[in-house]
Amino acid sequence: MKFGVVIFPGSNCDEDIIYVLEKILGQQVVRLWHKDHDLQGAEFIVLPGGFSFGDYLRSGAIARFSPIMQEVIQFAARGGYVFGVCNGFQILTEAGLLPGALLHNENRKFICRNVYTKAQTSNSLITSQIDLQRALKIPIAHGEGNFFADADVLSAINDNDQVLFRYCDEAGNITLEANPNGSLDNIAGVCNAERNVFGFMPHPERASDSLVANEDGLAIFESILSMVKA
Repeated sequence: MKFGVVIFPGSNCDEDIIYVLEKILGQQVVRLWHKDHDLQGAEFIVLPGGFSFGDYLRSGAIARFSPIMQEVIQFAARGGYVFGVCNGFQILTEAGLLPGALLHNENRKFICRNVYTKAQTSNSLITSQIDLQRALKIPIAHGEGNFFADADVLSAINDNDQVLFRYCDEAGNITLEANPNGSLDNIAGVCNAERNVFGFMPHPERASDSLVANEDGLAIFESILSMVKA
């Protein structure tokens, strides 16, 4: 599998994801600069976390207009796989590739800590191999991770099984207390109706190596590779 990792001014998790894909999972990776118009034959596009363009205006709002996003949007329209993590998730909602929006955290503070999330469906590329009863410990690091959608959009994504992850406690209980940022219905990750574009607010690349004593995030990457063979 050939992965393309898009790098925007301010991206700070690009090398983390590249490390996991290349060094831990043995996949081919190309770096895609935001001004490029060439996806270099990538079969799977990743938009990493960070603070693209300094999060000026709105997180992801400026990056959405970078030249590379024209190619990403067309790639997704052809059925290509796109995965956005944290700021990447924000960019995908700004680009209209994912439903909803990411608002300021309910407490108006930047949050950086481990949280627990639980997959809600096996009917997606990034969750297909994850035990739906398992609580994954994965860190968050964001100021605008509060997922919001109006009533019609929320109804549609629930009806279409598009909610991929919800925040939970260590035992897997989805509770108000386990919600770190005020996200509607504890939503931590969603996909589009066509099920080829995915957004996830926590950072699985930061929980994918024994060196950090946490490999829960590998479940997402391994799920991708189990379904899309190299």
